[in-house]
Amino acid sequence: MSPALELLRKLVARPSVTPDDAGCQALVADRLRAAGFDCETIAAGPEAARVSNLWALRRGGAPGPAIVFAGHTDVVPPGPRDRWASDPFVPTERDGRLYGRGAADMKTSIAAFVVATEGFLAAHPRHPGAIALLLTSDEEGPAVDGTVRVVEWLQQRGEPLDACIVGEPTSVARLGDTVKNGRRGSLSARLVVRGVQGHVAYPQLARNPVHELAPALAELVGQRWDDGDAHFPATTMQVSNVHAGTGAGNVIPGELVLDFNFRFGSASTPASLQARVRSILERHRVDATLAWTLGAEPFLTPPGTLSRALATAIEAETGILPEPSTTGGTSDGRFIARICPQVVEFGPVNASIHQVDEHVELADIDRLAAIYRRTLANFLLAP
Repeated sequence: MSPALELLRKLVARPSVTPDDAGCQALVADRLRAAGFDCETIAAGPEAARVSNLWALRRGGAPGPAIVFAGHTDVVPPGPRDRWASDPFVPTERDGRLYGRGAADMKTSIAAFVVATEGFLAAHPRHPGAIALLLTSDEEGPAVDGTVRVVEWLQQRGEPLDACIVGEPTSVARLGDTVKNGRRGSLSARLVVRGVQGHVAYPQLARNPVHELAPALAELVGQRWDDGDAHFPATTMQVSNVHAGTGAGNVIPGELVLDFNFRFGSASTPASLQARVRSILERHRVDATLAWTLGAEPFLTPPGTLSRALATAIEAETGILPEPSTTGGTSDGRFIARICPQVVEFGPVNASIHQVDEHVELADIDRLAAIYRRTLANFLLAP
């Protein structure tokens, strides 16, 4: 059994559902200390939902840039276990794959980080620069006491970061076909439309908030918010929840609650999107309150030393050049980008993430570790 597969099996066997790290970070820290890393745990959040964060740093024997591997040990709940072909927290190999919750998202990347780093250090113990790992147990949850807290802590310490690889599962059809060089922003809203409750047979004595909102909502969902740009696709708006009524069939509701979300790039700003929504609601005279939550600002890493080092490593191991992409959901890269000029994301195929029978191809495990190791060499040892 390869070192990466062995470590991956140990990680998958730990039921680390957010925010419980279930000992994953301690396992990784023990390996890293043996390789010369200084490891620090930064715990955050309320006691009942404590988040565990690991910062591990090893400085080389000469000045140089600092490169960070970042990821999360927490996983989403497995769902009904009887729908899985095997226990989600018992790593199971069949048909050339390893099955288990977190196998793809993202314990394979974590195992590959560690093994790649160990291999690189064995060959280059006096490497220039620094290598670090940043792990959290709060990426799949609220993401308020995880990576963002470590970033704040690093800012206070004045710890410089030059490059970061986030191990999110970015590959689409085969390992290496896609690298995320940025992510869209996320802007959410809750709209509460006020009406007057009444009997459906006496609509003149009531005011139906569903009817009041309908024309405005039709205009909102029909909007083209922008055309995107060279790096980001066009902004999209999606309604996620609608609630109105008492459950009775003969009552006009007195209130409607609507949740919606924008995913946006650099062609729009949160302020411009908010202004356009308000304008549409005001034009339709919708009596409502609106509360906004900015979940993420977009970030973009232009081509540079990190993207070249990673792309060269991927081509050497897979024979393909990756496509840069900014699609998909948010990631903890949005926090790291605040203090690190080069942030890219790369990991295994994402087709099964968050699904029943989540899995990773066995052949991709060692190949991913080899890509990460080559990237370290390309980035830190380049003349």
